[in-house]
Amino acid sequence: MRSNPMLSRRLAAAISLCVGMAAVPITAVSHGQAGTTTPTGASVDHGTLNLPLDGGRLTVAFIAPNVVRVHYLPDGKAGAPSLVIDPRASLTPLANVKVDDDAEAITLGTGRATLRWHRHDGTLQLSDADGRTLLTQGQLADLARGRLLLDHARGDALYGIGGYNATEDASAGMLRQGKQVITAGEQGHAGAPLVWSTAGYGVLIDTIGGAFHLEGDTLSATGTSRKDLDYYLIAGTPAQIFTGVAQVSGHSQLFPKWAMGFTNSQWGIDQKELLQTVDTYRSKHIPIDNFTLDFDWKAWGEDWGEFRWNTSKFPDGPDGRLERMLDARGMHLTGIMKPRVHVDTVEGRYATAHGFWSPASKVAPDYFSKKPIRELDFDQPAVRAWFFNDQLKHSFDTGMVGWWNDEADDIGSDTQFTNMERALYDGQRAYSPLRVWSINRTFYLGAQRYAYGMWSGDIPTGFPSMAGQRARMLSAVNVGAMQWGMDGGGFKDGTPTPENYARWIEFGAFTPIFRVHGSFGQKRQPWVYGPVAEKAATDAIRLRYALIPYIYSYEYRRHVDGVGLVRPLIFDWPHDPKVRNDTDSWLFGDYLLVSPVVRQGQTRKDVYLPAGQWTDWFSGKVYQGGQSVGLAVDSSHWSDIPLFIRDGAIIPTQPPEDYVGQKPLVQLEVEVFPAARRSTFDYYDDDGSTYGYEHGACFMQALAVQRQARSVQFDIGKAGGTFRPALRFYLLKIHGTAATKVTADGALKFFDSLAALEHDGEGWARGNDRFGAVTYVRVSAATARHIALTWGR
Repeated sequence: MRSNPMLSRRLAAAISLCVGMAAVPITAVSHGQAGTTTPTGASVDHGTLNLPLDGGRLTVAFIAPNVVRVHYLPDGKAGAPSLVIDPRASLTPLANVKVDDDAEAITLGTGRATLRWHRHDGTLQLSDADGRTLLTQGQLADLARGRLLLDHARGDALYGIGGYNATEDASAGMLRQGKQVITAGEQGHAGAPLVWSTAGYGVLIDTIGGAFHLEGDTLSATGTSRKDLDYYLIAGTPAQIFTGVAQVSGHSQLFPKWAMGFTNSQWGIDQKELLQTVDTYRSKHIPIDNFTLDFDWKAWGEDWGEFRWNTSKFPDGPDGRLERMLDARGMHLTGIMKPRVHVDTVEGRYATAHGFWSPASKVAPDYFSKKPIRELDFDQPAVRAWFFNDQLKHSFDTGMVGWWNDEADDIGSDTQFTNMERALYDGQRAYSPLRVWSINRTFYLGAQRYAYGMWSGDIPTGFPSMAGQRARMLSAVNVGAMQWGMDGGGFKDGTPTPENYARWIEFGAFTPIFRVHGSFGQKRQPWVYGPVAEKAATDAIRLRYALIPYIYSYEYRRHVDGVGLVRPLIFDWPHDPKVRNDTDSWLFGDYLLVSPVVRQGQTRKDVYLPAGQWTDWFSGKVYQGGQSVGLAVDSSHWSDIPLFIRDGAIIPTQPPEDYVGQKPLVQLEVEVFPAARRSTFDYYDDDGSTYGYEHGACFMQALAVQRQARSVQFDIGKAGGTFRPALRFYLLKIHGTAATKVTADGALKFFDSLAALEHDGEGWARGNDRFGAVTYVRVSAATARHIALTWGR
């Protein structure tokens, strides 16, 4: 993970605690004043600025060094927060801010940001650490009329608010302007009451619904759900903005480690075909960890049929024999869930008797069973408590360990999908120590607290549809939906061509949730598409599995800091105009840039590389950034993925496995590309299945590297956490060097070859690979080391 002083301090806290939300310390920066009162009636009390307004008052306070909460209280009264706000979040004002109270203004400052109230015109002004004005709010009286208006610099690039549904034109990319409705939407849409800018600010409103209006140099919001407008102004880089969002709206949970791998979903399957399919994956050594079943797994339309096994298709489901057979193959099983139940069933009559139906839903025939159904109202706590019932617990106990929630987006509710998954999350967490996994068809900010992944809806097959997923993914990330995936291969409109399938797998391997799916009767296994596509797809899947240690470390980082595995280039190059709406490429972690091929028959692809030095993952060719580079594309075998390594990269890898955890990871191979600037990576591991990490049961070790004139320094920090992995050695592959001497707090033994080195303990060797000269250094893991490589005289 790229060197960043603020981030390093936060991750240092995470190393010592290995507890996600507790890992982000909120510290005061200087002592302030309490009880300061001015002649106008404005006052500062323990770090909170109080401003009287007609019919109410306004409170303004830093709740974190770069986050200001502004709350309008009509008649001095506060309303209840919405689902956007984490009920466990600490929103207490920082009392020890620096307060300046003079004839012109009252100023609150933290060193990270400044909030100033000007006496002469009553405006609020947010500035960054350098004193640069970010946002100005005048017309405070508009808050009483439900309108928020902020001024910003003309030309600021604005992002967030919402994404695109499954069939919507996504050609606008990531930039947002004009009227933007705040909604969860339907069919793959992601929304949030959040707008932010690479100019250094974000605005988060606690509301369900409403609209932003982005015009010229103004940003306004109307139609919000709370009379007591409650909003947050966040200063900083894109990453710092999303850390602030996570503090307010809640931190996402870690998925189980198997979810870092590959998922095959299918509609139209039985137990026999399932086992044959899994066995084919295993015999071909195509890695896979999860098979997701559609309607087929349920006794749909029968009593409790929404929650229990279909014994005609899966006869060994209810007694757990199927689970044991899949466990022996290293395969997990997950299944579809619907927000509705059949009316004329035991559970349907119970729902009627207890008023569980959504008022927006009417009795109608189900398209699959043809029997009458109705949708539950998941906004009711009683419905949520009932939904994870004894029948569903039995299905969970017999192998249904994850949830694919579908079709909770068709009654016009922004909270239905969130609360449906909340029911499953709360139910499973109360019942089992195993982590919750889910995918859902829309997103509204706040859902991330409930182990909530999303997918992009019922998308068509074909190259145009695949190309459109890039803007959908990056727009979803820009509203906080960091755990995103899609129906690889396309859900509807037929079968993808072999080329389309191969390219889709290569795309999917570099998304947070790697999954394929198709409509009824459609199969998405690699061997279905012929040997050329199978090989290209298999290679991409194996590359994904080689990167699992890298990927899983970012899983934890997302939990701590709110920034996911995938992010747009604007996160790291916010002032580069060429990336402000670039949806062609993205970062996969800090150190990999990927730009998948999404055009049929393409023979050449131009890829823009931002500032810095970049190395082609496959060829080893080095490029200087700040320019577009032309790449030849293999239009016959579809075997190439435009993938580049960022200078300074530290990328832990492992030998590909048939499934995650197939073998104990005893040696971690770390690809290292030293740069003149010190760079870091925090390697993370845990048991991969429980919530022990919330209580310190994890393993974390900081890795850092820097190139100097004729040397490379590689530092391994002290290990943190109580979890003890099988890991014994780091095998560092330090590229670009043919060292003549290597020390690690003392002399290291030299070996003539890598093979000889790996048969011994610690030591070093020289060699060459596709990147050129490389120095191999093998040292014990879990201990702090200072490693120095030198060469020449």
